[in-house]
Amino acid sequence: MFDVYRNDKRDLLVLSTGSAVPVLYSAHKWRKSRKRVLKVSDEIKSAVQTQGYYVRSLRATKTRMIKTRMIEIQ
Repeated sequence: MFDVYRNDKRDLLVLSTGSAVPVLYSAHKWRKSRKRVLKVSDEIKSAVQTQGYYVRSLRATKTRMIKTRMIEIQ
């Protein structure tokens, strides 16, 4: 199983159950998801096994927003 955390900057942190937040990311305020996570993608699973954690930004960047709007217009 996995523990999933979010912070106020909409970053996602995935750890194996019971692991501590890595020192590199401990300065941020992380909120633990209340839901149990049993399955994750193979990419996340391999990253957690090798590095001990997986981090991804959930923020919408300007380029993503522009691409989305261009698709909507077409």
